[in-house]
Amino acid sequence: MPANPTSEEIIALEKSYWEAIKAKDGDRTAALSGANSLVTGARGVMSIAKDRMGKMTEEGDWALHSYEFDDVQVATPAPNVAIIAYTVRQNVTMGGKSSELRAADSSTWVRGEGGWECHAHSETFLDDKKAA
Repeated sequence: MPANPTSEEIIALEKSYWEAIKAKDGDRTAALSGANSLVTGARGVMSIAKDRMGKMTEEGDWALHSYEFDDVQVATPAPNVAIIAYTVRQNVTMGGKSSELRAADSSTWVRGEGGWECHAHSETFLDDKKAA
């Protein structure tokens, strides 16, 4: 039975996914995605097939310029399962408009015969404004 992955391995895996998104490398995001990945976010809940994930990475009027993780936590409940949660600041351009977004994200990774794949990802945008 394989050993549980280290936190560093899972953080590097998550960053490799973000780097693929930044580069609009659909082949890489598809390779890192499960056959059907569950995604939750501002658009609700979706199940996205591996090939569609690749196309979504390449298409659209958007660009990810930079990102930075903070408050990273990793759990490995089984040797072939890892969950990562973190906050992220991302500088993006969407529809010609540049902005900095802050979000809390989590991903569930499963190690199979072909290596690690992300089977679930969630993103919740955070409001930087402090409550009065």
